[in-house]
Amino acid sequence: MTDVAATQSSVGTTSVTSTTSATADAERLVSSDFETFLKMMTAQVQNQDPLNPMDSSEYASQLATFSSVEQQVLTNDLLRNLGDMLGGNALQQYGSWVGMDALARVPAEFTGNPIVIRPDYEPNADSAIVAVRNSAGEVVQRLSIPVGQEEVLWAGHDDQQNALPDDVYRFEIESYENGELTGTTLASVYTRVEEIRNQGTSVVVRLAGGIEVESTQVNGLRSAQS
Repeated sequence: MTDVAATQSSVGTTSVTSTTSATADAERLVSSDFETFLKMMTAQVQNQDPLNPMDSSEYASQLATFSSVEQQVLTNDLLRNLGDMLGGNALQQYGSWVGMDALARVPAEFTGNPIVIRPDYEPNADSAIVAVRNSAGEVVQRLSIPVGQEEVLWAGHDDQQNALPDDVYRFEIESYENGELTGTTLASVYTRVEEIRNQGTSVVVRLAGGIEVESTQVNGLRSAQS
């Protein structure tokens, strides 16, 4: 726990330091540009035609334009840094997911341990089948299940109780009404969370087997099952 707290403290300190440094750089850049602008205006005044001097309103317009650009530059930098800080906070928020089992509509890696499936059924279905497909898309098993069963434990054995090879399997729920197929849906499964990372404006969850989903696609979490 001490290592985690120290890491989070380090991340927070790094984010604040980065934000402060970037803002300071932006301010120095704008300050430098403003000095250059004043030098240009001074030269403009010194070299203008005394018989046809520049209208003072034109100077005011130039100052107002530069001031607007100056504020926009600082605002853009502050917004960018704020986004970076929020991204860091999101990683800290979702970091506790690592090592837990996440529920999502994805294939699952089988390495000998049973896989927990949560099926969904079509309305009015009176029977259902779990179609198990391997990574090549081949159906390796079909299991009848009672409609309404909330969880199915798939042990990774074929109909002759032979162990199936390690692979990434997907589980499709076929719903039937009076013997007619009414729909097929990809079942949700519990899969171990291995990594959390930022990707653009999204938080990506990497699951066992290299499967990746956005955090918004995770529908449940629970303590890892041995």
